Amino acid sequence: MISSGYSGRTLLPALLCAALLVPGALAAQSTNGDEPEITFTRDIAPIVQENCQICHRESSVAPMSFVTYRDVRRYARRIREQVSRRLMPPYHLDVGVGIQDIKDDWRLDQDDIETIVAWVDAGSPEGDPADMPPPAEWPDRQMWQLEHILGPPDHVIKSKPFTVPAEGGDTWWRPRVPTGLGEDRWVRAFETRPSFPGGRQVVHHAIPRLLRLDEEGDYQRVASLSEYAMGKVGEIVPADAGRLLKSNDMIEWDAHYYPMGYEVPDDEVELGIWFHEEGYTPEFEQDLRLYPLRGDIALAPGGTAMTQGFKRWDHPVRLDSFQPHGHVHLHAMSIRAIYPDGREELISMVTDFNARWHHSYIYGDDSAPLLPEGTVLVMTGWYDNTEDNPLNPDAEIWYARGSRTTDEMSHAWLAVTHLTEEGYERLVEEREARARVVSDGSSGSR
Repeated sequence: MISSGYSGRTLLPALLCAALLVPGALAAQSTNGDEPEITFTRDIAPIVQENCQICHRESSVAPMSFVTYRDVRRYARRIREQVSRRLMPPYHLDVGVGIQDIKDDWRLDQDDIETIVAWVDAGSPEGDPADMPPPAEWPDRQMWQLEHILGPPDHVIKSKPFTVPAEGGDTWWRPRVPTGLGEDRWVRAFETRPSFPGGRQVVHHAIPRLLRLDEEGDYQRVASLSEYAMGKVGEIVPADAGRLLKSNDMIEWDAHYYPMGYEVPDDEVELGIWFHEEGYTPEFEQDLRLYPLRGDIALAPGGTAMTQGFKRWDHPVRLDSFQPHGHVHLHAMSIRAIYPDGREELISMVTDFNARWHHSYIYGDDSAPLLPEGTVLVMTGWYDNTEDNPLNPDAEIWYARGSRTTDEMSHAWLAVTHLTEEGYERLVEEREARARVVSDGSSGSR
């Protein structure tokens, strides 16, 4: 078997923490006088190293560094606000609602949050310098985000160069390029990334779409391989599934650029590809698609809106990941399953969506929903054009559905593994058997 290779918090992206710091805080719990004093060197520094310094350091993209005590002490109150409201690290899946078993979950543990809050409320003491952990070592080159798990990609496909002007409006660049493969290969992971540092700011999104020859010899769009939007990392396919790339396939890039006041010459967007081992054929095939939510997004000044989308497959599927997509007015999105027997399940909910940080929430191996034939997936999005929306540029004008950065969008990206009836029944039985083993072990330990 090929392991998915996830371990720990390894996917914090290298463009993290340029988001707005929004005021407000939850009530804190102070430390008891009989307990040891919480200090930076012993208690806070390890949390910051593991969760923040990937971006909060010199030569990275965050607006401030969190490497030394003086760095962190300067922003202590703002850090308290952000972590207590779960706005930092910027990972917006609701806590306690729907499936919580997510691979490489960026969210801080509640104990870590309470430790930070208590430390700030106690005056942010430094502590004994001897307790300070060794400095974290960070690479001095641009790395692929999945490289921490999978190593460098096996193959890279680049778009054709495009010069982004300093001024102007939204621009779309859709060149076609060959895969450059000498043989057909099954893929286990994709990551799309813009250039760094210039491309990070001007690429609104980038989607490499797969084109395949039909019987008449014409290239037809088959699926999307990956998608980049601000904050997005990549997609790792479960070990029993894969996505097939044929040697004569083509890639059609859909790169959406938005000028930011400086020219970016000959920009190239890249697709990193990690293959299954040579000769391995997965049992199932997975694809990544955009599932639209229908209805008007007619946001009057100070108004709100809701959209919904529905999908019913004619065969069993496994839902491997969920990514809401919208712009600055998208406030929340949920996905709910209505099973053939009438039972309903809220799978995931994102209440504080932030268009600066698009996440693909990848479900754990034993938590990814197994949906029998006939299941209806209901996707719901909520939009906010009021002054209460901190990302809203102007609550006094109308906004509508459209492709420009200033317009709104309404869809979900879903990675779906397509199952046979036999495969579905076997996966259900195997999952139930593993759950019984865990339950029996827990009972025996009491």
